[in-house]
Amino acid sequence: MTAFRIADTFTDSLARLTGEEQKAVKTTAFDLQLDPAAPGMSFHKLDKAKDRNFWSVRVSRDIRLIVHRMPGSLMLCYVAHHDKAYAWAERRKLEVHPTTGAAQLVEVRERVEEITVPKYVHHEEQALARAASPLLFAHLPDETLLSYGVPAEWLADVRATTDESIFEVVEHLPREAAEALLDLAVGVTPAPAPTEIGPAADPFEHVDAQRRFRVITDVEELARAMDAPWDKWAVFLHPAQRDVAERRFNGPARVSGSAGTGKTVVALHRAVNHATRDPEGRVLLATFSTTLANALRISLRRLIGSEPRLGDRIEVSALDDVALRLYKRNIGKVKVAIEADIMSIIGDAMFRADPGKFTAAFLGAEWSHVVDAWRLESWEAYRDVARLGRRTRLPEKQRAQIWSVLDIVHAELRERGLMTMAGLYDALATRMAGMRNPPFEYVVVDEAQDLSVPQLRFLAVIAGDRPDALFFSGDLGQRIFQSPFSWRQLGVDVRGRSSTLRVNYRTSHQIRSQADRLLDASVADVDGDDESRHAVSVFNGTEPVVKTYGTEAEENAGVADYLRARIEDDVLPSEIAVFVRSAAQ
Repeated sequence: MTAFRIADTFTDSLARLTGEEQKAVKTTAFDLQLDPAAPGMSFHKLDKAKDRNFWSVRVSRDIRLIVHRMPGSLMLCYVAHHDKAYAWAERRKLEVHPTTGAAQLVEVRERVEEITVPKYVHHEEQALARAASPLLFAHLPDETLLSYGVPAEWLADVRATTDESIFEVVEHLPREAAEALLDLAVGVTPAPAPTEIGPAADPFEHVDAQRRFRVITDVEELARAMDAPWDKWAVFLHPAQRDVAERRFNGPARVSGSAGTGKTVVALHRAVNHATRDPEGRVLLATFSTTLANALRISLRRLIGSEPRLGDRIEVSALDDVALRLYKRNIGKVKVAIEADIMSIIGDAMFRADPGKFTAAFLGAEWSHVVDAWRLESWEAYRDVARLGRRTRLPEKQRAQIWSVLDIVHAELRERGLMTMAGLYDALATRMAGMRNPPFEYVVVDEAQDLSVPQLRFLAVIAGDRPDALFFSGDLGQRIFQSPFSWRQLGVDVRGRSSTLRVNYRTSHQIRSQADRLLDASVADVDGDDESRHAVSVFNGTEPVVKTYGTEAEENAGVADYLRARIEDDVLPSEIAVFVRSAAQ
């Protein structure tokens, strides 16, 4: 039986073709999978390719599919117009790395012309140039560089790399090597790539190879890959991600990392792993909004496409939706007070009590983040509470003024038969404490930085003392809706079970570097656990452009000119996003 694979380089190149060209490629790919030896298949051996197993397959008059063909194996590698496709194949070879054992598509060094050749300069100028841009990896022995997956023929170029040329070099290297070098460049020592060498080792089964090559077992799976080329960071895990996604923990665990490092991907894979390992277990994959839950649901379907029955045991929902359903099932009907109800009651209460200098907005936030969140029912409880995350310090006299208003809110809610979501979570937690059969054996929460106090308390009750029952992914630097509070105080202790992802797949080095200036290098939670925001981007991009204008009219004109220029550059309007500071703008 022929093993049929597709490489990520193929799906990337497919996406660059027109819609009609893609349709023709897909038809040819389906025919190849069904019968590679069919008489209609037009294979042409590439005589100029260094890898003698590269062939081209005719798709149309000008489109050529590059395949790697060996006995028992056929892989789709690249597709483009005739000359471009042939040039790609002539610059590549498929080989097994001599140290790691991973299958790699390696760019042939002597055919690469993009690496800048240094111009001749006098000895004095050479010394100055070396002092200004020291070599980053010249001190590393071959064995170390090879252990990171650097192809042997690229060792000399890697040793000659400086701060100025590193992105020119890493763009030509396999991803595991590029990531390791970028780590080293910023002072982080990466772990060597896993080694899988031996007569029985399959180079395509290596964890790094699985990030770039995918085995296609049937026509349906190929159709999914063709219709929506698989999201590399959603299907293939970096070894660090895989470790977190698959590890068993003896208590609650958390993964963090800045935007683009793959936290959501880890959460998705962890939910699937729970469902796979425990055929009787019910898994909740939750986040804080219905919109995000819908996005997770789509990603989950893509991930388990070949095993759709797994989805029957994984519920993907916004956490509030889950709580409302469980309350109605286990306790009864409920009327939930929305934010508008609370603010209306606060407005009325301000006329009946003395709020002092405090505004309705401040009182609303104090109710939401302190009084309601911590279920404070008495003046004494409010007087003594530590108001974590609330920047305004309040002496007892001012707390008394605030309580005179918020105590009325308690009474009005009872009078109207309304319950806040915090109250609903509190009631659910009380009902489910000690329950023999919890609604879920495993809970995975994405965007966990925006969990509220009542939500976390509720999740802690569901998990009980079961190991591996709770898993969180999030980034304290992206917290939007919640004030900080102690997880440990609520019985969720992730000490010793926290991991940080440091490889950024979504954001270019230039944009990430600009964004990193807005936050500290690390963010600490209330329990004292530090989350490092250090990350390394795996690709290079253009420098962000920042412009300031004297007036709003000048700014509007500048933005309009920029948009016109991009459209003239053949950028589609649908590919442009414009962000402003407010809904009114």
